[in-house]
Amino acid sequence: MKVLVTGSAGFIGNHVALRLLDDGYEVVGIDNLNPYYDVDLKQRRIERLADYNKYTNAVLDISDNEKLENIFKEHSPERVVNLAAQAGVRHSLINPRDYIDANIAGFLNILEACRNFGTQHLVYASTSSVYGANTEMPFSEHHGTNHPTSLYAATKKANELMAHSYSHLFDFPVTGLRFFTVYGPWGRPDMALFKFTKAILGGEPIDLYNNGNMKRDFTYVDDIVEGVVRCLAKPPSIDPNYRNHLMDPSTSGTAAYRIYNIGSNAPVDLMDCVRVLEKCLGKKSLKNYMPMQPGDIVASWANVDDLAHNMGYVPAISMEAGINSFVEWYLDYYGIKI
Repeated sequence: MKVLVTGSAGFIGNHVALRLLDDGYEVVGIDNLNPYYDVDLKQRRIERLADYNKYTNAVLDISDNEKLENIFKEHSPERVVNLAAQAGVRHSLINPRDYIDANIAGFLNILEACRNFGTQHLVYASTSSVYGANTEMPFSEHHGTNHPTSLYAATKKANELMAHSYSHLFDFPVTGLRFFTVYGPWGRPDMALFKFTKAILGGEPIDLYNNGNMKRDFTYVDDIVEGVVRCLAKPPSIDPNYRNHLMDPSTSGTAAYRIYNIGSNAPVDLMDCVRVLEKCLGKKSLKNYMPMQPGDIVASWANVDDLAHNMGYVPAISMEAGINSFVEWYLDYYGIKI
């Protein structure tokens, strides 16, 4: 089977492409290599895929509809994993149009291509940020998500609605995956764990928002990939038991549509994460306590019961083991000895 993976130079996309290649799939990877963060890191990720003879790489932006259509025409992928997006809550406060171009216009192009070229299943990235102002824990796919607190989250909520409409109208299966605080080797430099590690090693203070009173459902990247691959292999169908009066947002009675959380189902205090990181680095951190940032949420906690029941998903990597793996990669990648 041939799979198109968008965002193949990104953190999650690169890990997904590598896993699919190891599993014997033919993979076409596309990425625009934008400078939101270190392009050299993105290039190094692509190099991890280059030795596979079943891998094809293309540099393009999903907002360029003509070039995207040409990829579909040339390669005719049976399935698509859309992980290309403009990420980051805080960046959306400064450059909101980046999110409309990539996450709305770009995703529309993906949907149109899937419709027009006979894609058998589209799996796409959503985010735990869609839960926004919801305070009912753990977050469940059956909860409402109509109060996003950032434009980034609003664009991802829009993706879920757009996907449902296309599945309903044009009869192809779509699965949306709400990722929860993904971390691990080859991670994103704008994420907390990456920034904390750099600051601690450099003797600089780490910024702790809401005075450090935050909880996150940290999820190791290999667990995320396992969930993506399992979902890719099992397209959803129209839910025969759907009850219209309940309007469950996680499934549908008119479309082959499904939404899943992917997390560890184990929220961690941010300060506990810092303590594990300090232990791995053998160095204490300097702390800069700061107020809550606009658009952020205090806590996240993934209910993964549906993914466990339908896909056999079980997160396997503890926070301690995951942070240790990340630190080992970071020190090796940057040639740092401690």
